[in-house]
Amino acid sequence: MKTPILDEPEKIKAIDKSNMINFCLDSAKLYDKAAKLAQKIQVNYPKPDNIIVSGMGGSGIGGDLLKDWARNKTDVPIEVNREYQLPAYAGKRTLVLITSYSGDTEESLGAFLDALKRKCMIYCVSSGGALLENAERLNVPYLRVPGGMPPRAALPYLFVPLLLCMEKMGLVSGASEELSEALTLLEKISKDNSPEKPAKENFSKTLALGIGQTAPVVYGFGFYRSVAERFKTQFNENSKIPAKWEVFSELNHNEIVGWERAGELGKCFSAIFIRDKEEPTEIRSRIEITKELVGKAGLGMFEVPAQGKSPLAKMLSTICIGDFTSIYLALLHGVDPTPVKTINYLKDTLKENGVKEKIISELAKL
Repeated sequence: MKTPILDEPEKIKAIDKSNMINFCLDSAKLYDKAAKLAQKIQVNYPKPDNIIVSGMGGSGIGGDLLKDWARNKTDVPIEVNREYQLPAYAGKRTLVLITSYSGDTEESLGAFLDALKRKCMIYCVSSGGALLENAERLNVPYLRVPGGMPPRAALPYLFVPLLLCMEKMGLVSGASEELSEALTLLEKISKDNSPEKPAKENFSKTLALGIGQTAPVVYGFGFYRSVAERFKTQFNENSKIPAKWEVFSELNHNEIVGWERAGELGKCFSAIFIRDKEEPTEIRSRIEITKELVGKAGLGMFEVPAQGKSPLAKMLSTICIGDFTSIYLALLHGVDPTPVKTINYLKDTLKENGVKEKIISELAKL
């Protein structure tokens, strides 16, 4: 699809009414502010046996990023919970990190209630709502982050506190140094992918143009597992299109067979491979063979090369590219990336079942 829209900043502003693109442009500043705010975190808990990050959507992806980043850095297992209740093993030796940007997400409130009943060690990250109201009343430690952003754009405030909370507890090391590298890299990426940069010099615009009207399929590996997931959810919420994500090498045991009889349907998809110059030999071989197999199915194929040296810098820089791309793809189709009408409709309709009110009522009894 060829269009002048992406190379006309004024048209971009006219479509992007809520300035979603600004969150990408300001990513380095937001992560820096989040890091400074997270210095306020005070935790006096003993070393936990396990960690559960409980959150949904834009609030929950921080838990996935934490799990992937910390996999080779801590001996404490980390699980991400997206249910109203915690897993059966959660107890007094479990650290539960509740992340809810609004503070009113009913699944997170349910997990908070369950953690209290099980006497878990709890730390909350939110901009307010019923979560912080009850955390304050019950003397549960928390960090209040700035409000007023779409949750998906508030990732710096929902992810960095988790990193630094673990660092302050002595469960990981190197988070602050890796974040420092990421900030420098994010400044460069934001400039290189800004609306003022023409498509021929702008990686994210070029990728969006390549994806066009197709549905993206994002393939990650290692700590890029959650990065691929973030790409997918950003395509959903910003671009308003179907998308999916898979991870190596699991996708080689099922996903690739699904393209054998795709036929004309294959042309409706684009495969996006997240790459790393330091990717393991075994993964590189799998990616190259998979590209060959997927290419036969007629999918458009693209690569997103990670930048940086440390795992965190690589993860955040790649996410930034994905965020830019999802916004440019929305603008390419004349769609304002910010509103999420379907989610709002769902939430308004769910109010009728009274689940959230019931949870808040139970919290009030504690």
